[in-house]
Amino acid sequence: MPLEIIQNDITKIEADAIVNAANSELQMGGGVCGAIFWAAGAEELQRACDEIGGCPVGDAVVTDGFRLPSQYIIHTVGPIWRGGSYDEESLLRACYRNSLDLAITLDCTSVAFPLISAGIYGYPKEQAQNVAVSEIETFLQKHDLLVQLVLFGN
Repeated sequence: MPLEIIQNDITKIEADAIVNAANSELQMGGGVCGAIFWAAGAEELQRACDEIGGCPVGDAVVTDGFRLPSQYIIHTVGPIWRGGSYDEESLLRACYRNSLDLAITLDCTSVAFPLISAGIYGYPKEQAQNVAVSEIETFLQKHDLLVQLVLFGN
């Protein structure tokens, strides 16, 4: 199945799973993370995240989708951009790969991603998009999954 790059609000996407650009404490944050928490039901989602406890950079964990049109929320923690000399690219690639692996484990047929780390974590948007597209396309060579990269705003 294909990779689609679309402009939309990820909280409105109907996919088996959407991916949250989370922080390592799995606490409600700003940007896409805050939007996902509010749309899903902040208190319920925070309780589920608190039960998990945390997530290392580059890794991924899952909760229910609660009030979202998605069955699951996959939470992944992207790297904070520090100039590119601190393994940011390989950590960002791991976010996409681990989230996609988790989606397959959950028997998802569709998953929607925001542009991980390109908001408040400061990863340059063009570089972040190149990493996302490259990692997703590599994954799709071996797996049948509809993947949407959902860009918000211009």
